[in-house]
Amino acid sequence: MKANLIQKYNIPGPRYTSYPTVPYWDQDSIDVEKWKQSVDRAFLESNASEGISLYVHLPYCESLCTFCGCHKRITKRHEVEAPYIDALLNEWGSYRELFSATPRIRELHLGGGTPTFFSPDNLLRLIDGIMQHARLADDFELGFEGHPNSTTREHLATLYDLGFRRCSFGVQDYDPVVQKAIHRMQSFERVREVTETARETGYTSISHDLVFGLPHQTLDNVIDTIEKTNSLLPDRLAFYSYAHVPWIKGTGQRGFSEADLPRDEAKRALYEAGKKRFAELGYTEIGMDHFALESDSLYRSMQDGSLHRNFMGYTANKTRLMIGLGMSAIGDSWYAFAQNEKTVPEYEARANAGELPVFRGHLLTDEDRLIRQHILDIMCRFETSWEEPDRRFPELEECLRKLGEMEADGLLKLEQDKLLVPEPSRPFVRNVCMAFDLRLMRNAPDTRIFSMTI
Repeated sequence: MKANLIQKYNIPGPRYTSYPTVPYWDQDSIDVEKWKQSVDRAFLESNASEGISLYVHLPYCESLCTFCGCHKRITKRHEVEAPYIDALLNEWGSYRELFSATPRIRELHLGGGTPTFFSPDNLLRLIDGIMQHARLADDFELGFEGHPNSTTREHLATLYDLGFRRCSFGVQDYDPVVQKAIHRMQSFERVREVTETARETGYTSISHDLVFGLPHQTLDNVIDTIEKTNSLLPDRLAFYSYAHVPWIKGTGQRGFSEADLPRDEAKRALYEAGKKRFAELGYTEIGMDHFALESDSLYRSMQDGSLHRNFMGYTANKTRLMIGLGMSAIGDSWYAFAQNEKTVPEYEARANAGELPVFRGHLLTDEDRLIRQHILDIMCRFETSWEEPDRRFPELEECLRKLGEMEADGLLKLEQDKLLVPEPSRPFVRNVCMAFDLRLMRNAPDTRIFSMTI
């Protein structure tokens, strides 16, 4: 990859887990009642046919990882578990009151934070409490994120017995210097133990999350991490670019000097080396930052065109309605977004009072939904089309001018009423999406609000 293209296109830009992106939400367009109406509409349209998705945010961690951009609460006091689960079940109860039928759960994901901060008994109480008033769709998928140091055999067995078959472990990097800088000390032996235990338990989709661009990271230790990872043969991999956004996340991302971070061509070389090695090991690139073996559902969804992207990242299960439960969780009804209160006390107080604890959101316009579909097509299938009249919009010609410059730089192919992002240009997919981002086009930020695209 030419260094001048990296320098030209390595600019701040969204990751497009939604459109509009959160900084461009029109918060005046929605309130709790409008969010409820959008949930009711999406439920009526889709529960019987495709079911719904649930994302449950479990925010607690025992220590702070300095690379982390998640909404979390640091504590070693495990007595916080029970009241938080009470609030989650109360929030779920408030949603159930909106539903006109028994919800069919197609996908449920426990994220964090550290879901395995919670005891197996408390996770059992949580899932039992949710499923007491719901049923699983025929093709359901249940998954959770686990910290290798806190995920026990009992965690794995309890969740497996509840129907979980997917688990994801945060590895990041095995080099001890890097681990010390990001405050995430975990040995390869521990990761191997928990991975093998998950496989022995019966989990059919095991994922490892790796990160490139971390402080003190070198090409040699990235390759070493990949080789160690390959020896465990996870079914899928995430290979994320470290998002350095200390102006958003505060001191948690200032645990090292910015001079310690690999940049531009050096950072991109880490990804290219990793991507090359993943391909040699039998992994196929899925969308942006993800890789999977051909036996995994993520690979199959890419092949049959059903791959979807939402606030949980890439998923093989597209549902119109995704409910977000928990502090800071985001819900998506396709017609609107809503985010919960971002502190535990405020979240618990409102959920326990029988309210939906929404503090901000966005009601999507017809234009938003059209642009969202273009961006989803690019992020999931590396192509989009405006051949049909209802796929066009007034600013399309202006977007095409931007895309024309990218085509001249060899980053995409423009055909009649269609664009394609070729395989070598996939690192620039966020930049391609930005050409369609009308809200960003009309109101470019005065200050840095996004991580770098490459």
